[in-house]
Amino acid sequence: MTRVAVVVGNPKPASRTLAAATLLAGAVTGVEPAAVLDVVTLGAGLLGFGDPAVARAVDEVRAAELLVVASPTYKATYTGVLKAFLDQVPADGLAGVVAVPLMVGAGPGHALAPELSLKPVLVELGATCPTRACYVLERDHLDPEAYAAWVERARPQLLAALAGRA
Repeated sequence: MTRVAVVVGNPKPASRTLAAATLLAGAVTGVEPAAVLDVVTLGAGLLGFGDPAVARAVDEVRAAELLVVASPTYKATYTGVLKAFLDQVPADGLAGVVAVPLMVGAGPGHALAPELSLKPVLVELGATCPTRACYVLERDHLDPEAYAAWVERARPQLLAALAGRA
């Protein structure tokens, strides 16, 4: 079975972004994620290096086979709290991880934000992102139909990438 993890970089704990990422992970795999990291709960440990809780969180993320990384859309990009967490991941720290960039936004005007801002940083960290990034509107974040077309297109690519890891 695939080890699935979710990382959410919303400045508000237990956010719509967290719900969206968990829903998307389940829609792709049919199982609940083994690990769900609401990055903001790591607190001030994100602001320096060497915090034990942050190090454990990074290790948990690196152990994933499939990783959903989610952020609300802020100024057409991902949040600073997510950036602070991703800065803790070492160079090529996500090598061997298949990642899905997901962003939640208020309107369709920023639909390319996850493709243009979040996906490149995941690739830079070594992750494989075999599909287009996913963008969902805030108002639809709990509606499985909002993800259905993306999941239908992406699932075969994600499963092939996961099979290629073996």
